[in-house]
Amino acid sequence: MAEFPKASVRDAPIDASPVLVRVDFNVPLDDGRVADDTRIRAALPTIELLLERGAALVLVSHLGRPEGRDPELSMAPVSARLGELIEAEVSQAPAVVGDEVEAMARELEPGGVLVLENSRYEPGETKNDAELAAELAKLGELYVNDAFGAAHRAHATTEGVAHLLPAYAGLLLEREVAELTRVRDEPRHPLVVILGGAKVSDKIAVIERFLETADEILIGGAMCFSFFRAEGIETGDSLVDEGGVEMAGRILQSARERDRRIRLPVDVVIADAFSADAQVSEVDAIEIPEGWMGLDVGPATAEAYTVAVNRAGTVFWNGPMGAFELEPFAAGTRAVAEAVAEAPGHTVVGGGDSAAAMVQFGLADRVDWLSTGGGASLELLEGRELPGVEALLDGAGVGR
Repeated sequence: MAEFPKASVRDAPIDASPVLVRVDFNVPLDDGRVADDTRIRAALPTIELLLERGAALVLVSHLGRPEGRDPELSMAPVSARLGELIEAEVSQAPAVVGDEVEAMARELEPGGVLVLENSRYEPGETKNDAELAAELAKLGELYVNDAFGAAHRAHATTEGVAHLLPAYAGLLLEREVAELTRVRDEPRHPLVVILGGAKVSDKIAVIERFLETADEILIGGAMCFSFFRAEGIETGDSLVDEGGVEMAGRILQSARERDRRIRLPVDVVIADAFSADAQVSEVDAIEIPEGWMGLDVGPATAEAYTVAVNRAGTVFWNGPMGAFELEPFAAGTRAVAEAVAEAPGHTVVGGGDSAAAMVQFGLADRVDWLSTGGGASLELLEGRELPGVEALLDGAGVGR
């Protein structure tokens, strides 16, 4: 696997001084409790490594998109869940920065954990404000970034503070970069890429990148209707990314010129409304009548995609095949999830809805890597630099 180019937390000089750790605890909440702790668990190896080496930890993360200090997006439920998962005393700070928070960080005993409030309570976070970064830098002697899911954003907690403290990659971020770089640059062929979701425009760059390397690109989700529209096929009332139709046409033309295979659904599950109680039918993809919308790939498509996955040397999946949150339209995504879980090749599932589907279907532990990053995964695969990674110290750790 490619050598990881940045300094790893494994090699950081850890002592009893506080370490500022950027984690990605942007988790769903339900009635004041963490509804899915996948991202918290993903950060535990780095947290536990640092605690074992005698560090005191100051953790910082964003949560949602609060308008000001929204109490419903406080980190308090996240702190409570973290305290249930680790054998350490976890305290909740009343703010992100300030005199009181600085005093709490100074008073941390080795092995103690302080969770700062939602970083987006501070307007300077998303603006990468230098003053906020300087205040954050007062809270630790070292900085560790383990928030791959936010590494594509140049924010105060991901990029700004990394220039003010010795900055290292956490174990999760290191593994994420290594796994996704392997898919992009060193895949074992055949490389089968499965892309779903709603918008072609969100994934145009990653599709173009994979046209250079993938043996097959399998398209599902609502984005397939932009491809159908580009081919002059009527899509009824299906959701269409109108801005992506021209892009889809260019992709298909480029694939033909390069003799690359892009596969579209051959049948779809349609409904007369976006509802679990809607009237449902299965039709050939070219036969979606007016008043009906496509909400999942059909069984013939699911079977064909399964066959392709089963013969792959490497599989990358990002984006559901349909509206899997509604049971009548979950079969296509479930079939692909099961195929990826059973695949003999190296399997990587991108973040976001596809990762949520693997968790929902109880298959998360049956793939080689389940990424915590949605947008960050795609930007890395596109070949773009991630500000939260580039700001770290250079090093020579081997990606694992």
